[in-house]
Parts: sequence; C-alpha cells; structure tokens
Amino acid sequence: PDSNRAIEDKRLLDLIRDSYVASGGVYGSPRVFADLREAGERCGKHRVERIMRNHKIQAIRGYKSPKAVKGRPSILAPNRVNREFTVETPDCVWVTDITYIRTWQGWLYLAVVLDLHSRAVVGWSMGPRMQTSLVLDALTMAVWRRRPKGSVIIHSDQGSQFGSDEFNRWCKDNRLSPSMSRRGNCWDNAVAESFFSNLKSEQIKKRIYQTRAEAKSEIFLYIEGFYNRIRRHKHLAQLSPHEFERQRQTAL
Repeated sequence: PDSNRAIEDKRLLDLIRDSYVASGGVYGSPRVFADLREAGERCGKHRVERIMRNHKIQAIRGYKSPKAVKGRPSILAPNRVNREFTVETPDCVWVTDITYIRTWQGWLYLAVVLDLHSRAVVGWSMGPRMQTSLVLDALTMAVWRRRPKGSVIIHSDQGSQFGSDEFNRWCKDNRLSPSMSRRGNCWDNAVAESFFSNLKSEQIKKRIYQTRAEAKSEIFLYIEGFYNRIRRHKHLAQLSPHEFERQRQTAL
C-alpha cells in the first residue's frame, strides 16, 4: 500500500493542479506554493516544486523569439558573389554596408557602396539614423555617378535595411540585383568590412568627434580626397582606385 507521505502527495497534487489551472497555466512552483499556504496547507516549497517537476507541471513562458542561426543563407536574396571578390568588369558587382562613428552628439551612421572591380567608393551617405533611406541615398549617388549600362549585383549583409520592401523595389526600378551574405558571416562581405577597418584605423583612430558635422567633413575628405585618389591598394598592385581605373581605360 502507499505510504502516508505518498497519499499526502496525491492530495497535494490535486490542490496544485487546481491552482495551476486557475492561473491559466502561468503559475510556477513559487506562486502555487503561495496559493497553498494561503489556503491553510502546511507544506514546504521544495515539496511543491518536486511534485510539480515529477508530474511535468510547469509555467507557460509564452512565445520564444527564434534564435538566429549563424551561417544561414538569406531567404530574400541568394548569395550571388560567393566570395568572388576579383571582378574584371567595372560596375558589374557592388558591395554595400553600414557602420557607425561615435560623436559627442550621438552616433553618426555611414553607408558606402564599393565597386569590386577597382575597390573605389562609388557612393556614400551619412546620417544620424540607420534607416533604409541612408542606404538608398548612397545607391542613388552610385547610380548617378557611374550610370551602369547593364544590371549590377548589389551585395550586402542580412540587415533589415537591405531586406526591406522599399530597398528591393528601388533595386528593381534601377536594374540592381540584390545579393546577401550568410547570416553572421562577415567574410561574405569582406571588402566592405575591410574598408570600414581602414577608415577607423587610418582616419578615426579611436577618436570621438565633437559634432556630427566635424565627423562628416573628415570622412568626406578621407573617402574622396585620400581613399579613392591617393591610397595605394595591395589588391590593385599598389595603385589607388582612381589610378587603377584610369590605366584600365587607357589600355582599352
């Protein structure tokens, strides 16, 4: 026959289930124990916890947000680049990304578009908010400057700005084919990441700008005055992007 303790556990189990059901399934052992003590029951909280655990009675925690799985391909656009960062034709593949610069007025966000052929920054935009319009302003500059004759692959990470309906409609209207890196894989967009690394190590150097206007001015001079026209790039046989494009055009 059942022991006295087992019989008492069965009686407590019925009371525990009543409390649990009355709460809509949201009570765990601490709140169920409080209900039993309020009803005059003399039992320990660990006993209530053990009974609930043995009978798999647990609080409903609600919906859990899905975990981001690193390395997962995008469902919005395929990876059309696949780390093939050497491109023989200009304005065939562009890469884009966003970074942030610290100022005493708050963050300044920078979006850039680079041509994989020459590593030149063909479009850029800066603003106080990381919105889709920031990326579209940079792409508008790139399209206006380069005026590509055919379709261009535009490669990015899986940021929300690049997955928005506004971004995809803009790309479709301007003959751009979106391409996305795998989730959490910075190597799939290594050229854009490398540019930001150079910007922060060569120009910003861990400084905090006083104002966003000061940061904008210095970053503009770095992109247009130094990076595109002067800075030598090992991928371009130690030529600057501007000189590399000039020599290629002369050869043609």
